[in-house]
Amino acid sequence: DIDECENDFYNGGCVHECINIPGNYRCTCYDGFMLAHDGHNCLDVDECQDNNGGCQQICVNTMGSYECQCKEGFFLSDNQHTCIHRSIEGMNCMNKDHGCAHICRETPKGGVACECRPGFELAKNQKDCKLTCNYGNGGCQHTCDDTDTGPVCGCHQKYALHSDGRTCIEKDEAAIESSEYNATSVADVDKRVKRRLLMETCAVNNGGCDRTCKDTATGVRCSCPVGFTLQPDGKTCKDIDECLVNNGGCDHFCRNTVGSFECSCQKGYKLLTDERTCQDIDECSFERTCDHTCINYPGSFECLCHKGYTLYGLTHCGDIDECSISNGSCDYGCLNTMGSYECVCPPGKKLHWNKKDCVEMVKCLPNVKPAPKAQLVCSKTGGIESCFLSCPSNTLFVPDSENSYTLSCGVPVQQGKAQQKRNATLPSCADSLAPPIKQKARFKIKDAKCHLRPRSKEKTKDSGKQAVLDNCQVTFVNLKCDSSKKKRRGRKSPSKEVSHITAEFEVEMKSEEVSDTCNMDCVRKRMEQKLQTAIKTLRKSINKQQFYIQFSGTEYEVAQKPAKATEGHEACSTGQVLQDGKCVTCSTGTFYSGEHNQCVPCSPGTYQDTEGQLTCEPCPSNDGQGVAGARNVSECGGNDHFQFLGQCSPGHYSSDGFKPCRVCPLGMYQPEPGRTLCFPCGGGLVTKYEGAVSFQDCETKVHCSPGHYYNSTTHRCIRCPVGTYQPEFGQNYCITCPGNTSTDFDGSTNVTHCKNQHCGGELGDYTGYIESPNYPGDYPANVECIWNINPPPKRRILIVVPEIFLPIEDECGDVLVMRKSASPTSITTYETCQTYERPIAFTSRSRKLWIQFKSNEGNSGKGFQVPYVTYDEDYQQLIEDIVRDGRLYASENHQEILKDKKLIKALFDVLAHPQNYFKYTAQESKEMFPRSFIKLLRSKVSRFLRPYK
Repeated sequence: DIDECENDFYNGGCVHECINIPGNYRCTCYDGFMLAHDGHNCLDVDECQDNNGGCQQICVNTMGSYECQCKEGFFLSDNQHTCIHRSIEGMNCMNKDHGCAHICRETPKGGVACECRPGFELAKNQKDCKLTCNYGNGGCQHTCDDTDTGPVCGCHQKYALHSDGRTCIEKDEAAIESSEYNATSVADVDKRVKRRLLMETCAVNNGGCDRTCKDTATGVRCSCPVGFTLQPDGKTCKDIDECLVNNGGCDHFCRNTVGSFECSCQKGYKLLTDERTCQDIDECSFERTCDHTCINYPGSFECLCHKGYTLYGLTHCGDIDECSISNGSCDYGCLNTMGSYECVCPPGKKLHWNKKDCVEMVKCLPNVKPAPKAQLVCSKTGGIESCFLSCPSNTLFVPDSENSYTLSCGVPVQQGKAQQKRNATLPSCADSLAPPIKQKARFKIKDAKCHLRPRSKEKTKDSGKQAVLDNCQVTFVNLKCDSSKKKRRGRKSPSKEVSHITAEFEVEMKSEEVSDTCNMDCVRKRMEQKLQTAIKTLRKSINKQQFYIQFSGTEYEVAQKPAKATEGHEACSTGQVLQDGKCVTCSTGTFYSGEHNQCVPCSPGTYQDTEGQLTCEPCPSNDGQGVAGARNVSECGGNDHFQFLGQCSPGHYSSDGFKPCRVCPLGMYQPEPGRTLCFPCGGGLVTKYEGAVSFQDCETKVHCSPGHYYNSTTHRCIRCPVGTYQPEFGQNYCITCPGNTSTDFDGSTNVTHCKNQHCGGELGDYTGYIESPNYPGDYPANVECIWNINPPPKRRILIVVPEIFLPIEDECGDVLVMRKSASPTSITTYETCQTYERPIAFTSRSRKLWIQFKSNEGNSGKGFQVPYVTYDEDYQQLIEDIVRDGRLYASENHQEILKDKKLIKALFDVLAHPQNYFKYTAQESKEMFPRSFIKLLRSKVSRFLRPYK
């Protein structure tokens, strides 16, 4: 291989850098230049053409570089791209008269010190900045040499320096240019052309070759560098458009450049360091992408919310206020809860099984079999009392903590607040109506923990005869077992575990037991005695640990001695099973079978609408028909809700919600199946027909558009108030915004108008971020956020603004400003009131930062999420050298780094804690960042660490 680059003077004909490759070579240019069509010369790039060079106000192109300038009344901030308002008062850096050419710094004594951007040196007057060859090649097209008077430009041997002292022109042109008025020179040029035609050798005019020339036996042979192809004339070289063949090997976009090409990717993808491959950005792998569930798609992602929540601000989930939607369709009151809601009834009424309607307490269903009652049976075997409580219906198991639980069985006659949650099936007509007998008892079990576990098999072997002592039919039992340790004061607490069981019993009076010999009071006394005796026996059985509760044919021990809890499969608490190493609660439509230690689907004719239960509830019609795994009453008869059990369909009703049904009369409607009533249109309005299924069937006087609701009293359309919205036509309600969001104005038509007002962010000592309210959704109107970043001693703040979206047409109505303090004249590091999609990084000019974001009632935008890191101030010079260098933002690849959350996190991690650098292998670093980025950082780091080399 011939090294075409070996001759420093000729440099392979390249004016900047020559790279030798086996059998060939290629020329490259410095940052700020691009290769000319001849593949050797370098031409200035006009950075201002692309996105205004990233300048907030004015961009001025220079040879090899560019600079940003500001309009009257503003000055350039340290990041060299954005502009800051000047203040009039005071002789500090915020005042326009500070006299520094580039960067102004307050000194501790209140004076001013000037600094220069990377590539410039401070002049003797300590104010001006002198250009060096380190910045934009010193403004020279080809070569640059630093001298005491500043950069001096030179040209490659085939070129001559133009009279402007910067630009280089080809020597032939130079000859013509210098002799426009000198006819003899022109004649010389003619002679030269003739000579070129007569004898060809590489020694004369490079043999006429555009690039490389070789003398061979048959004459000269021309060849071209990589990225060019020899034309049919055998002399000239033409750039190859690599994008024409196989898209240049690029995954997505290919852009041809002189002598080379560049790949780039679609939005949502990133270019890997091979600079060809595009990889989907997995947004779901970032922290905080979605509040609930995140689904990644190629090039994008989607957030989903749990049941009972709705999406707002693109990624956030807020609780739906179902009560704002037609009162949750409740007959009486509606109570919103997180992720759900409940209907409530007035005193004297109770909730129908459809969980919406209220029915009289005394109403009974003649055709429904009474729900089976709980039985407390105590017997004596071989001198040992044992008691069973069987729970066939209306059971609720609530594990309060690891060592305590509550269990209820049956239905209390007067439903207190505590039991309001549980919806009992309607009583049958055989049920009594007299007040019940209530008794409460407390028991202690020594050395046992409150774990409801299946009774072990060997215990079940019964020896000898059983004598039944007591048999009580109990209407309702509420049992609480608690073995959580309570600290005792004074004496040392004994190490033994003690479990406390509190039991409440209710027994119903049976009217049929009243006779001539024993009236109501007499029956009551008898029942009370019977219950007391049963409780006495129960106490004995509990002391001997012989009290069991039966659910779905499995007997459970109320509490257990610790020794037993060592069996392997009891890793999860009752009602949960082990799945992929995690404890998972049995879902609705199933119950936990202790015998098999698994979740079993409800058998046909039963249902379960609560998770983690030990049995299923009998369906109202209780004939064993229907499907397995019913999750609520309406699934009892199979999946076809309307046909089930003859449930009334929408537009119909009956006294119990089952057939035979009646049609909703004119002026009333009912959107749901299985209801006991229809809702009136109100205001004397009629419906278009009988059996109406929604308010939209009511013949209103006016038709309301979205963003409005119909008021049946005034017969007018009223705008939805602030904090509510209505997407449909002709409705009589507005939906409350989800969670704690609100709208900017009244009359909103969409949930996207609901915005969170909370100023986002997390402010840590080492890393953190600030975020506009409702980000990445549009921020709300008239909001003000203030953040204070106060780093630990000897640390400085570095900020990256990956992108910011503030509407420009708003006359600077929405502003983000970063200053030393709340005082308007304090040192300002950054301010902007416009959209800026190119990233920018900068260090804070003050040790602390006061950050304010303000919006007006005008337009809105996506806003910002701005990360920051605090770094050891010993590195300040290096960090500033990096972030002030235009090359950091020069290429699209570099810009993508500052937008890549994973890479920024890695960079910040190392800046905050430099020792973390060793967590990343050289290979990982190589795969994370493009070569050009590493090259830029490496040169700066080595200069910082070895300044005297």
